[in-house]
Amino acid sequence: MGLLDAPVAGAYALVKGLTLGLEPVAGGFSAVLAIVLFTLGVRALMLPLAVRAARGEKARAALLPKLARLRERHGRNPERLRRETAALYEREGASPLTGFGPMLLQFPFFMVMYRLFRSGMIAGHQNVLLAHAVFSVPLGQNFVSVAATPAGLVFAGLFVALAVVGWWSSRHAPQAWMRLLSLGTVAVAAFVPLAAGVYLLASASWTAVERAVLRRTILTPAG
Repeated sequence: MGLLDAPVAGAYALVKGLTLGLEPVAGGFSAVLAIVLFTLGVRALMLPLAVRAARGEKARAALLPKLARLRERHGRNPERLRRETAALYEREGASPLTGFGPMLLQFPFFMVMYRLFRSGMIAGHQNVLLAHAVFSVPLGQNFVSVAATPAGLVFAGLFVALAVVGWWSSRHAPQAWMRLLSLGTVAVAAFVPLAAGVYLLASASWTAVERAVLRRTILTPAG
């Protein structure tokens, strides 16, 4: 039994239930909407961690002048600079790893969604979600296998949406690696099932809105 077998079976039951419940109103888009709702539910559970990360980011930004002075004072002694920097973060209750938490926590959920639409059988039963499609493109299909066909246009639309959301979100990202990661989702989406790409788009959209709200309520200093 694999490590992800139980989470995938649980996610399958949830997404399949949502899909069946949405079919009377969403029709052929019920599975896509179910994935979006699943994603938003996951991100809502992570909201307290995102708020904590935003507060840590604000504390880290307040330390920038002190960090600059440490670099001026101990720039020629890397070991001393490392110790003094670590001590400063500890005294102020901040961390240089601010922002990693929510991103790292999302990875297992993304892998579950990936496995969910790459498995023909789940918990000993046929995976009926693979029968669902978006504009005739199966949710278990990936871009690489259909790039030269009309189905590639569906993925092209997904890539454009991911690029736009990533660009908008990255404008206010505090660190370069966060900006690259936001835009790098486009490359990832080319190799994963369409369903996982939908998950990425829903999650990226949540991140963009979440950062806009947190920037207004936490990150921006009071005037």
